[in-house]
Amino acid sequence: MTDHALLLVNLGSPASTSVADVRRYLNQFLMDPYVIDLPWPVRRLLVSLILIKRPEQSAHAYGSIWWEEGSPLVVLTRRLQAAMVEHWPHGPVEIAMRYGQPALPEVLERLVAQGVRKVTLAPLYPQFADSTVTTVVELARQTVSERQLPLQLRVLQPFYEHPDYIEALAASARPYLEQDYDHLLLSFHGLPERHLKKLYPAGKHDLRAADCCEGASAEVRAVCYRGQCLATAKAFAQKLGIPDGKWSVSFQSRLGRDKWIEPYTETRLDELAKAGVKRLLVMCPAFVADCIETLEEIGMRGSEQFVEAGGRELVLVPCLNEHPEWVKALAGLCEKA
Repeated sequence: MTDHALLLVNLGSPASTSVADVRRYLNQFLMDPYVIDLPWPVRRLLVSLILIKRPEQSAHAYGSIWWEEGSPLVVLTRRLQAAMVEHWPHGPVEIAMRYGQPALPEVLERLVAQGVRKVTLAPLYPQFADSTVTTVVELARQTVSERQLPLQLRVLQPFYEHPDYIEALAASARPYLEQDYDHLLLSFHGLPERHLKKLYPAGKHDLRAADCCEGASAEVRAVCYRGQCLATAKAFAQKLGIPDGKWSVSFQSRLGRDKWIEPYTETRLDELAKAGVKRLLVMCPAFVADCIETLEEIGMRGSEQFVEAGGRELVLVPCLNEHPEWVKALAGLCEKA
């Protein structure tokens, strides 16, 4: 059977490091109502203001991590695609990006033209958020509906504490954890608090609680991004036997003046350095492929900040990328989906 495709979907990247390409990418990304959830006129005004200076700044950041083959995120996602081919006997394995190229709607149309009638859609995000998972799934469904594509969609659900995913994380990190280090920081992508609050039953969840989502209802847990991140971190630490006090969680990549979920990564970097941590390991488990948020934000700017605050060395543990255990885990997850 060759009519059932696997479609791996990641966030996306500018086409190049030019300011024009970065501006085009940022406009598409920030105008997504699942990313900036404000009324269209307000969102348009805000994004227009952001696009005055941000593209030039971001273009410089992309330039500092760009590979000869192109965007690290896209290159690594293509490598994952190549590794997944032998694990998916049902049809083609393709990739798409939510923003930029290859565009999700066009990839779906191309699959239909090839005779594909079923697609397992795999958003490459371990934890659930509207701004990652929902926007991918809704765009795919909208494309199928509006373009009248004869496709059945099946969706890989968030896998934030699935044993195979945790084992893949552990396997990728072991070589780094077997070396001497003072502390492990698990830095997840941040979200504005309002993104989480609007999904909760009123009054039933405390974002600032250390045990976020522990003992919460299944309804809350299914949409609690922060709680799912904490669950990933806890399962990972238990898997590798990392003692309490030698690891912690933070959230990075804030944008704007809104209140975002805490603790903030930049704050934790200063705190850890001032507490005497000299060799700090940082992992970014919200990302399955290295990208600007890991390579530049943590590996470059974060490292510089940590050393300036008194630390000696920040070691960025690579994302899962095309690690064999991750390929095996993802294949199993997609097969079940």
